[in-house]
Amino acid sequence: MNLNESVRRLAAVLCIAAGLGFAYSSALRAADSPPEMSPDGLRLQKNTGSRVIYVRPGAKFGKYDKVAILDCLVEFDKNWQSNYNSQQVDPSAFVSTDDMNRIKKELAQEFKKVFTRELQANGVYQVVDTAGPDVLVLRPALINLRVTQPDLMTPGVDMTVIRSAGSMTLYLELWDSMTNTILARVMDAQADQGLGGPQVANSVTNTMAADFILRQWADTLRKHLQAARAQSTG
Repeated sequence: MNLNESVRRLAAVLCIAAGLGFAYSSALRAADSPPEMSPDGLRLQKNTGSRVIYVRPGAKFGKYDKVAILDCLVEFDKNWQSNYNSQQVDPSAFVSTDDMNRIKKELAQEFKKVFTRELQANGVYQVVDTAGPDVLVLRPALINLRVTQPDLMTPGVDMTVIRSAGSMTLYLELWDSMTNTILARVMDAQADQGLGGPQVANSVTNTMAADFILRQWADTLRKHLQAARAQSTG
């Protein structure tokens, strides 16, 4: 089923606003102390350095029991490609733009898969592609992506052992699907901690590391939304 007109309009609005939104996220990262109010009327709720949360005053999340997840934008750290390639001796090990586009596409698909699975766990939320008074729209992005050792699928390349697969920052906006009103914005930077110890870097281990972080984010979101629903019915 395709997105209905309301969600299509919202997606179009968000595409137009993307530059402004991510420019604001860059300002947040650069600021020692994020402002108490964002330019679009959201109030700072939490700032721990790695996690910044803004919520619209008076916003109620208890009425939502469905979510619509827009396609996830993925962007590498702006210096990652040049920094990575400068450390390679063999030009065949250079990361190309095509390699980066493939990684971004795969990570975007992984985001959608993990968030859909985790939010729908135990029937708590239903992931839909239609708007409604009980539908919360998630507009996600993964920015500042750094991959320690990307799997370029090059024959004959020696195995590389790493302690961390890399890092990325979640930029997530929550919108009401009927009014096209932004309700909250979250930014959270996380790195793979290599909890299993040093491991060989390949597409499987890189995906596992990304999934671990994505599951944490999705689980945290689900718990906060569940708490809001419980409070509204309590």
